[in-house]
Amino acid sequence: ILDASKKKGLTKIILVVSNALGVSVFGSLIIWSRIWKSRTRTKGKSEEEDIELPLFDFTTIATTTNNFSPSNMIGAGGFGPVYKGNLSTGQEIAVKRLSKNSGQGPQEFKNEIRLIAKLQHRNLVTLLGCCIQGEERILIYEYMPNKSLDHFIFDHSKRGTILPWEKTFDIVKGIARGLIYLHRDSKLHIIHRDLKASNILLDNNLNPKISDFGLARMFEDDEKEDRTRRVVGTYGYMSPEYAIDGKFSIKSDVFSFGVLLLEIVSGKKNRRFHHPDHHHNLLGHAWLLWKEDRALDVMDACFKEDLYVESQVLRCIHIGLLCVQKFPLDRPTMSSVVFMLENEGAISTQPKQPGFFLERCSSVECSTSRNEEFHTENMITISVPSGR
Repeated sequence: ILDASKKKGLTKIILVVSNALGVSVFGSLIIWSRIWKSRTRTKGKSEEEDIELPLFDFTTIATTTNNFSPSNMIGAGGFGPVYKGNLSTGQEIAVKRLSKNSGQGPQEFKNEIRLIAKLQHRNLVTLLGCCIQGEERILIYEYMPNKSLDHFIFDHSKRGTILPWEKTFDIVKGIARGLIYLHRDSKLHIIHRDLKASNILLDNNLNPKISDFGLARMFEDDEKEDRTRRVVGTYGYMSPEYAIDGKFSIKSDVFSFGVLLLEIVSGKKNRRFHHPDHHHNLLGHAWLLWKEDRALDVMDACFKEDLYVESQVLRCIHIGLLCVQKFPLDRPTMSSVVFMLENEGAISTQPKQPGFFLERCSSVECSTSRNEEFHTENMITISVPSGR
């Protein structure tokens, strides 16, 4: 048994050791905190150094959008909400703010600014700058007053008056030219991977601008095809080889363009198409009518019926079916598509049965039958986008 003096000495030792440990732990926490903050600042600076764009201050962006007021919100997508803003110069801008709950993230943000900052074409949306401050990741674009194409082609009250066939045909050709630039004419050679109606924005004069490059991939000059385990995109627009095997190329974008072209002509969504007599989607329905020599039955009734319009519509249906062929080699390039669009009688190839022509034709399609956008690495997570 310890006597009183020994107990007192032991207590002092325990107190000294405890205090020393406490100071050591506290000091370690302070040092770690400073290191973490330093790394965060360094990461932010590193991101900023990689950007060849004007950097906007967060306070400035907050002011232009009335502190991200709900009344300024003009849409939302996989990236996050989109707000309308007004700079002090009077210029109107569209502000895309990365949501904390977004299915996309910093990598898609960096991908978008890395690619589109180096692209310039009248049929691509213009990225004016960005904001990287703390956890905030914001993209600033030119403002598109007419929103996206899906607001018009799927709303029959707007189509006949605002988008007559002549203007619709111009939009089709504009989208095709934008894709030629991405695939062939730009220095980067880009596969968009998410071409769809809601990613086609319309300016004051209803000129089309391809947007949303967060999922795009850059190819080297000698690169023809790539493969990924992380399939990203929107159900209904994805090519069979990409949705099932993760293979993508410029022909993947061609397939998406074909789907979009048939949607534009018909005013119907491929994914939600339903016919009482069969289980085909829009692609399969157009194919059935083509075989029966009734392809013009696909045409939206709002278009003026005359021989000139019908000739161009029939050409678009023909091209659309060629673009959605099951095998990539059977699909035309976008340069061939533009040539066929602009030259009557230039199409010599007859379409075969399209890929993904049934409403329910594969496990991938069935598992996503009620969802728009998916990302998969042997699993699927869903986010449903809306127009901006």
